[in-house]
Amino acid sequence: MFAYDEVLGGARLAFSDRYGGASKPPYGEFNLGTAAGPDADGVRANFQQVATEFGVPAGHVVVVHQVHGRDVQVVRPDDQLPLSEYPKADALVTDRSDVVLAVRAADCLPVLLVGDGVIGAAHSGRKGMYVGIVPATVDAMRKLGASRITAVLGPYACGKCYEVPAEMRAEVTAQVPASYSETSWGTPAIDVAAGVRAQLADLDVEVIDATACTIESGSLYSYRREGPESGRMAGLIKLAAR
Repeated sequence: MFAYDEVLGGARLAFSDRYGGASKPPYGEFNLGTAAGPDADGVRANFQQVATEFGVPAGHVVVVHQVHGRDVQVVRPDDQLPLSEYPKADALVTDRSDVVLAVRAADCLPVLLVGDGVIGAAHSGRKGMYVGIVPATVDAMRKLGASRITAVLGPYACGKCYEVPAEMRAEVTAQVPASYSETSWGTPAIDVAAGVRAQLADLDVEVIDATACTIESGSLYSYRREGPESGRMAGLIKLAAR
């Protein structure tokens, strides 16, 4: 179920893998993608399993409609759950202890953040890194009172595997130089985690590296490796009750 599962700074953080759920092939087993797709029953059952594991009602596992942008959804104390519709955003922030924040990925980088009774979760692919979704998440957390923040970087398509056209690499690395990379076979590539790590360093955020390459690991979902029939993993975080 979880490739990474830790307690840090008063919060539980986890990155899921593909095992131990209700999804059937080709999406098996622990697909946390969209409940509107062909694996709808499996996805719903898997999210119920997440809710049970974290000790919250199913509607308190909060997800957003991810669009590779810079918007952050703040889950506030008076928000009614489940949300009436998925907001378009690529990060979530809250100081509530009765919700699990969830961001989904299958090559993009999930980032979980905790500090001073505030938690965040961000979905940062190449586009998200370019527009600064993780810095926007840190800013939203600080507006809720977080000062010392730690970020945990999860599984993603690593810089030795994430091949892109040379023109794309030039454009992206002009904005985020640390993301410059080459594949293991010598072609242009982008390292999203390296770029996000540099962004976090500029913001004085501590980083814990829990990365693994989704393309290389058969225990993780990868859109690049599996195509449209790839499931989705999730970065999950819940604040401990105070």
